[in-house]
Amino acid sequence: MGEGDCPGAVRLTGGHAYRRRPPEKTLLYRAVQENLASLRDEAAELGRGLPRHVDRDFARYLECGVLAHGFARVWCGTCKDDLLVAFSCKGRGVCPSCNARRAHVTAAHLVEQVLPQVPYRQWTLSFPHRVRWVLLKDAGLLSEVLGVFLRALFALQRRRARRLGTRGGQTRAVTFTQYFGSALQLTPHFHSVVPDGVWVPLDDEVRFVLLPPPSQEEVERLVAVVRTRVLRLLERRGVLPAEGPEDAKQAYQVHSLQQRLRFAGPDVKPPPRRVPRCAYLEGFSLHANTHLHANDREGLERLCRYGARGALALERFEEGEDGAILYRMKRPMPDGATHLRFSGLKLLRRLAALVPPPRSNLVRYHGVFASGATLRPFLVPTAAAPAEGESTGGEAGEAQGARRWRTARLDWAGLQKRTVREDVLECQR
Repeated sequence: MGEGDCPGAVRLTGGHAYRRRPPEKTLLYRAVQENLASLRDEAAELGRGLPRHVDRDFARYLECGVLAHGFARVWCGTCKDDLLVAFSCKGRGVCPSCNARRAHVTAAHLVEQVLPQVPYRQWTLSFPHRVRWVLLKDAGLLSEVLGVFLRALFALQRRRARRLGTRGGQTRAVTFTQYFGSALQLTPHFHSVVPDGVWVPLDDEVRFVLLPPPSQEEVERLVAVVRTRVLRLLERRGVLPAEGPEDAKQAYQVHSLQQRLRFAGPDVKPPPRRVPRCAYLEGFSLHANTHLHANDREGLERLCRYGARGALALERFEEGEDGAILYRMKRPMPDGATHLRFSGLKLLRRLAALVPPPRSNLVRYHGVFASGATLRPFLVPTAAAPAEGESTGGEAGEAQGARRWRTARLDWAGLQKRTVREDVLECQR
């Protein structure tokens, strides 16, 4: 590194040295370390053992943030001080740190480089228990159900635009797929961030037409349409009634669904009518009351972080007097319980059920948000072109000169400065 750059600062703006997080001192790490072998043995007895992606996620979590498993050395060219940054596991299921980092990076990318400054509304769709189990067994089927939901939602947006005299409008969405609830229950559902309006293409520009908020009747009709089409799709595929589990992960998922049934009660119990723009029909739930103003970019980033978050939050773990692991829930259960109580092996069973399937996108882009959409270049912010004289990669770079320049995702130092206000690249010596 050049001495004038001071790229490896080890002091923070407040004068405190950067310190590595100690994952090996947390309750979650100890639980995984002490019970992973027992989980593997139990899964082998159930048949076929743990799926490879689940076992890999647990194993990599035990190496995440531990210097003995690899690190990068960041040093300052002026004062010669340095720090060690441990490698991360980049897991999507167990590791709270990697999930939180991914959520922050994804939210920053969406707000700064994807989502234009217009009003947004979040549409959240969840399913009855008999449908959840079918969707958990087949990630491809879950994608088709998402397509059914968004086609019905986009059709509603276009109809509402036509009532205002606007024809040819196009809309879009960013959808976060979550497999968990705030109480670590297994519940696949969708969080779709949808603009509260449509775009109308003109000769050389695109005009945004604002739509009024949806009415309660429109939300109820939409959930009825989605219910009919989803059940028709599942019946046509022959997946209802669902078959039993095929491996250990599915066995843990069945157990998690059964545990949740004890608290949730039957699927026919409707939510309170005082919640506007919330409809419930035979276990299908649709919520559309979360709205953000066009200027509320901080709120939009928080909403995207919420959609991209992981299942676990380390600050909710507590150790009971008898050594049990307690997990504080976001809200009390109907029976008044505020904490979930686990043994180490029981916690790992629950976490194994929540690991998302491999090679499946948890963030998806639809409509004019899609990469091949015709209107996308008019709406998505572009990065600045390189300065004059800067290398563009030879002939390949010149051949791509007409393409939009893409900016890199937020790096580790930028993430630290953005989230915890720590400038790790500023030398205080």
